Amino acid sequence: MHIESGVVQGAKILLSYGTAAVSFGIAIKMALNSIKNSGIIPFIVKTIISTILVFMFFEVLPHHPVGVSEVHLILGSTLFLIFGASSAAFGLALGLLIQGVFFAPFDLPQYGMNVTTILMPLFAMGYLAKRVIPQNIAYKDIAYKDTLKLSLAYQGGIVTWVAFWALYGQGFGIENLSAVATFGISYMSVVILEPLIDLAVLAGAKTLGKLENSSFVEKRLYKAVALKNEEI
Repeated sequence: MHIESGVVQGAKILLSYGTAAVSFGIAIKMALNSIKNSGIIPFIVKTIISTILVFMFFEVLPHHPVGVSEVHLILGSTLFLIFGASSAAFGLALGLLIQGVFFAPFDLPQYGMNVTTILMPLFAMGYLAKRVIPQNIAYKDIAYKDTLKLSLAYQGGIVTWVAFWALYGQGFGIENLSAVATFGISYMSVVILEPLIDLAVLAGAKTLGKLENSSFVEKRLYKAVALKNEEI
């Protein structure tokens, strides 16, 4: 989902600053709700763990340039289910920033686009989760069909945002449309893997009963209850 350098240039890149600002505004609002519900230390710990994992996803897991961007296994739905929306959001943003600063400085001009591309689908997925996962079911007990819906929402959102940036920056020429389509088809293959990884991680969570009362994982992971102040 790293937008290639030069896809959006000149004054057009200013739009990415605006979308990134909106993304961070939503993330901050969620973080404040999370801190109010669980405390600042759990939020910080979950965010640090999420950041480390995201950095590893970007640098260690296989990733390949395809069309106008790169295909990454980001596991946004996994982070959401285990650590909650706010920590997942900050983990994604910070992991992406650290990766850019230390390993891919050529990506920094595109940071606004890239962070928008991975955060906005996360927020949409959180909204969807409230409607497709019954409140009487803990995340650890959700079925494959539900993880598939979350993955489709997240990965589909990423493809949509990448397509938007590419068309916004380079127009509707045949070559650009072909590059966008190639990326979209390749990226949606991630949907096959992510739900299976989610289920494997959730199965692991079931065996770690000691985490049930931990404030360092998402409350909904083990407890089928509605939060008083919802994050999204």
